[in-house]
Amino acid sequence: MQKFKPTSNQTVMNTTKKRESKSSKAPKVPFYDLELVRFLIKDGSGLDIAYAYEDLVFSEHGIFILQFIGESSQNFDCWFNKDCKENDRINILKSLMKSANLNGFEISYKGNFTMSQKEDSEEIDLHFEKIYFIGKV
Repeated sequence: MQKFKPTSNQTVMNTTKKRESKSSKAPKVPFYDLELVRFLIKDGSGLDIAYAYEDLVFSEHGIFILQFIGESSQNFDCWFNKDCKENDRINILKSLMKSANLNGFEISYKGNFTMSQKEDSEEIDLHFEKIYFIGKV
């Protein structure tokens, strides 16, 4: 595991998800540190980022998704593909959590997801299944 070393030319993901600010009517667009997430995924799993959309970052091969919690770039929810074997899921999650903790971040396991492609379209549907987990990974 390594400690993240920021560079001056980091990739920042601008999401299209607009959130209302309490102090004004202008929509607030959060910016996420995609380079940090890329580092955590690579360090914790050896995989790269395949795709990023709004607050979701997909790992290579669709094995897991990291989801930013709120507007924070320090806390993430982790969703695993339902087809991922349990032993692999546990090993990857432990490694991701170790890398995150080493760098002052937190990753929480939330559950599983499935993807399906919409008929006659390039769009995909994501279905999340929250799993309530008691105990330590």
